[in-house]
Amino acid sequence: MRRVAIVGAGMTKFGERWEDSFRDLILEAGMQALQSANMKGDDIDALYGGTMAAGRLIGQEHITALIADYMGLNPIPATRVEAACASGGVALRSGYLAVASGHHNNVVVGGVEKMTDVSVSDATTALGGAGDQEWELFMGATFPALYALMARRHMHEFGTTEEQMAAVSVKNHANAAKNPYAQFQKEITIEQVMKSKVVASPLKVFDCSPITDGAAAVILAPLEEAKKYTDTPIEIVASTQASDTIALHGRDSLTSLKATRIAAEKAYKTANVTVKDIDVVEVHDCFSIAEIIATEDLGFFKKGEGGKAAEEGRTALNSDISVNTSGGLKGCGHPVGATGIKQAVEVVWQLTGKAGKRQVDNAEIGMTHNVGGSGATCVVHIMKRC
Repeated sequence: MRRVAIVGAGMTKFGERWEDSFRDLILEAGMQALQSANMKGDDIDALYGGTMAAGRLIGQEHITALIADYMGLNPIPATRVEAACASGGVALRSGYLAVASGHHNNVVVGGVEKMTDVSVSDATTALGGAGDQEWELFMGATFPALYALMARRHMHEFGTTEEQMAAVSVKNHANAAKNPYAQFQKEITIEQVMKSKVVASPLKVFDCSPITDGAAAVILAPLEEAKKYTDTPIEIVASTQASDTIALHGRDSLTSLKATRIAAEKAYKTANVTVKDIDVVEVHDCFSIAEIIATEDLGFFKKGEGGKAAEEGRTALNSDISVNTSGGLKGCGHPVGATGIKQAVEVVWQLTGKAGKRQVDNAEIGMTHNVGGSGATCVVHIMKRC
């Protein structure tokens, strides 16, 4: 297996991009990535695109053929990857494996979702398909309800409080306020979170990630050739994935994601690092409780202590571990197919010192954690400054 590096990265501003189409978004992110790698379309051998629900959200299937066409990349192979909210992360893993195997040299990996062209109820129904449609969505359990069940159990077992969950949102908005690409560039307070409308108790509006339009892209190349394209390549030193039951009722626990634990354990072993070596991590905070559970399952805190750690500021910028410096899904936004790639873009910018006001001091090793559904899929990447 060859060593693989990210040599280019780009993304759009996340938000309600009313004037821009699905095509506009991926073209913007893809061209940024190519330009940052000093590449042209002729340099690319293959394309992998992550998107969850283009058919239901914009009425367009066959999206990677469309992307290759609009980016001027024909006739290279273009493959769509779908793994619910982990579509972007699994697309990145697919591109990584293609380069590592030697089958392709230079690969572009993108993620995109245009979610605001349909009603909120239609978007909610589309997203609900990431869970068990027959036993959860059909019975009325949308994703806020599923994560509310997880939150309630975490509160019951460990004494986690609503204020501790609110602290996650406050921290992520503080980071997003420093990120020009973020959907919400405004700080909030614990009081504002606590007073926001209840969506599915105990989760409130400010505990939930938004509906978002956006795209992100990275360029992968063999490490031995990376310096041809950039002075600051970032090596992917681990790419791991695991699965679990799609429905909550089949899980061993409601307070831990087995897929996260397994993927993380494999990633640390593959990269030959420990959790203490990670300087910055982007975790899948679709809801505030999800970040708390993720920081525990990834090993940053003991099980049951994630809420307290958030409340004490131990996940803030340049603290014990810098978590979701982009603002996470909550502050930066969550265009589901693009999220896993956005996480990688943020880590690349952190490791190359290009994160601006949200820069983590002396960041050398970063991690991304992308989850599909309520935990049925998890993909973890560890990246290192060369």
